[in-house]
Amino acid sequence: MDILITFYPWIKAFHIMSVIAWMAALFYLPRLYVYHSESVGLQGDTHALFQTMEYKLLKVIMNPAMIATWVFGLLLALIPGVVDWSAVWPWTKLFGILAMSGFHGWLAAQRKAFVAGGPIKSGRQYRMMNEVPTLLMVLIVLSVVVKF
Repeated sequence: MDILITFYPWIKAFHIMSVIAWMAALFYLPRLYVYHSESVGLQGDTHALFQTMEYKLLKVIMNPAMIATWVFGLLLALIPGVVDWSAVWPWTKLFGILAMSGFHGWLAAQRKAFVAGGPIKSGRQYRMMNEVPTLLMVLIVLSVVVKF
């Protein structure tokens, strides 16, 4: 654990950077789904272009960012004194992280629905789902900063 304490600022910095990348992708992918479902449809060249963009966002940015977020977050949790597991805040944060990871999985499943040719949600449904990461982010940040 001494090595983790030594690298604490680095681990925390990389955790924050990976969270930012993950959140950016979690905000953008549902927006792509809105445009894909409302303006593009499920066939044609533009459909293929959207599938490529969605695939690359998920596989090249979102998945690695989520993995890095989890790895650096777990390393932070292992550093003595960083997390007081007797408090409420680590558990609300953990709930938010698990829910965010579940939302990530839901987005991946939606991409598969576009690839399979349906069924897909409406643009309005994707717009509503686009608010999920924001609400979870609020819960997570308040848990960590306010430590309620």
